[in-house]
Amino acid sequence: MAKNNMQAIVPLDAPRKPPVRVKLRGLSVEYGKLYPPDGEPKRWWEELKTALGTASSSFVAASLAQLQAAARLPDGPVSEAAMNAALAIIQAAAPKNEIEGALAVQMACTHCAAMAVLSRIGSAQGGYRSVTAYSSAASKLLRTYVLQVEALRRLRGSGAQHVSVEHVHISDEARAVIGTVTVDQTPTAQ
Repeated sequence: MAKNNMQAIVPLDAPRKPPVRVKLRGLSVEYGKLYPPDGEPKRWWEELKTALGTASSSFVAASLAQLQAAARLPDGPVSEAAMNAALAIIQAAAPKNEIEGALAVQMACTHCAAMAVLSRIGSAQGGYRSVTAYSSAASKLLRTYVLQVEALRRLRGSGAQHVSVEHVHISDEARAVIGTVTVDQTPTAQ
C-alpha cells in the first residue's frame, strides 16, 4: 500500500495522545470486570465512546465484550495488555461512526487472533501437520486483516477509482476530442 493511501487511515505526522486504557479485574479465565485506570468512570466511558466513534453506551459495552473474547493469551486468561493493545489499534483507526467502529473492532480482534495463532506455531505439538495448520490459519487471518484495512480506506472514500488513458488511436476520417471533458449534469427545467 502506498504511503499516501495509508495516510488516509492514520496520519503519520499528527501528534497523538495516549490511547484510552482499561484495567481488568479477572473474574474467570474468559471474562473480567473492566474499570477505568484513573478511577474516573464518566470521563473514561466518554473516552471509550470517542475511541469507538459512537455516542452509544450499548455499542461500547458490546465492543468491549467482543474485545475480551478475542484478547485472551494462548491457553490463558483474558489479558489486560491485549485489551489495551486492541484499544490502541481501534483508536489509531479513528472510527468516525459505528460502522467504522465495528470494522475497527473486527480489525483488532483479527489481529489478536492472528498473533495467538502465530505464537502457537513454534510450540506446535504434533509436528508438521500442526505447523501447517497453524501457518495456514495465521495466513488467512493476516490476509483478512489487510482486507479490513483496505475496506476501511475504501469506506472513507479515499479508494476512488481513476481511469487514465495512455494511448489513443484515431483512424482516418474519425473525430476525437483531446483534453478534459466535463458534462453538465444539472437538471433542466421544462
